Amino acid sequence: MFISGIQQIGVGVSDVHAAFKWYREHFGTDIPIFEEAAVAGLMLPYTGGQPQSRHAILALSLQGGGGMEIWQYTGRTPQPPAFQIQLGDLGFNIAKVKCSDVQACFHDFRKRGVNIISNPAQRPDGNEHFFIKDPWGNTFEIVQATDWYTKGPFLTGGMYGCIIGVSDMQRSIRFYSEILGYDVIAYDQQGDFADLHGTDGGFGRFHRVLLRHSEKRKGPFSRLLGDSEIELVQCFERSPRKIYEGRFWGDLGFIHLCFDITGMSEMKAFCESKGHPFTVDSSGSFDMGEAAGYFSYIEDPDGALIEFVETHKIPILKKIGWYLNLRKRSNPAKPLPKWMLKTLGFGRER
Repeated sequence: MFISGIQQIGVGVSDVHAAFKWYREHFGTDIPIFEEAAVAGLMLPYTGGQPQSRHAILALSLQGGGGMEIWQYTGRTPQPPAFQIQLGDLGFNIAKVKCSDVQACFHDFRKRGVNIISNPAQRPDGNEHFFIKDPWGNTFEIVQATDWYTKGPFLTGGMYGCIIGVSDMQRSIRFYSEILGYDVIAYDQQGDFADLHGTDGGFGRFHRVLLRHSEKRKGPFSRLLGDSEIELVQCFERSPRKIYEGRFWGDLGFIHLCFDITGMSEMKAFCESKGHPFTVDSSGSFDMGEAAGYFSYIEDPDGALIEFVETHKIPILKKIGWYLNLRKRSNPAKPLPKWMLKTLGFGRER
């Protein structure tokens, strides 16, 4: 059993194609691994007990980092939160986007008219970052990163992690360290942080803990997905609310954090032993358009949804029907060769 990295961050939107266009133009997540209109029939604990029709696109950047699962309800109107989400509310507050040059990206986004909500500033670990909002009100942190899969035209790569609101810092540190391997505390500080003031609710006293993983990830997509980080934030000056309180998974906002793994049955037993049993289990291979895999979900201590996907099949060259069956690999821990994954670029959308 091992984790290859953050496969994707799910984001619920009101227009899947408009969102895909914006993310590929600004973040470079321009390679659709699958696009599918179907019924989500296995997420019943989080969709009102009823199957729900949806349209989803999973898009990656070959420069490295996790992808984005862009997800839209088609049988109902996706609902916004009933309140303004503020930093420290429980769940996924902000998605992290890896960046090769923060200052250059800041000026590029400003020229493009992106909604920038803070100037570049240093985090407690000394790394530069700044915050933006997409046209649908989702907040992203643009943060300096050093590991890249390929060199391309974008200053950004894919998803690099999340800022997550928590209610009990020590309990959440144990969860993300023991289950997901984020066992290095890069900083652990309390106070009023000037670099957070541009975010919604970012003024006031917080407890911030940045977690990284000490071991390099392994597996077929480990080099592409790369390193990642999780930042836990606890607010001291108000009572946080659950971001998906009274709403369905798939409604507007960041809906889950997904990890690509190998060894689902071992992961199931491991999570149960830690007190976080699977709440959704596809119980074997599940077709997702041109791709297939085995997926499951657990909840973090505050109910935020963590997805695991054991990838079984991906399209390498769709036009000639070349699909990679990952269940036939003799050494599942070995990364796929770069030339093979670079062929995914033939499916790039401009």
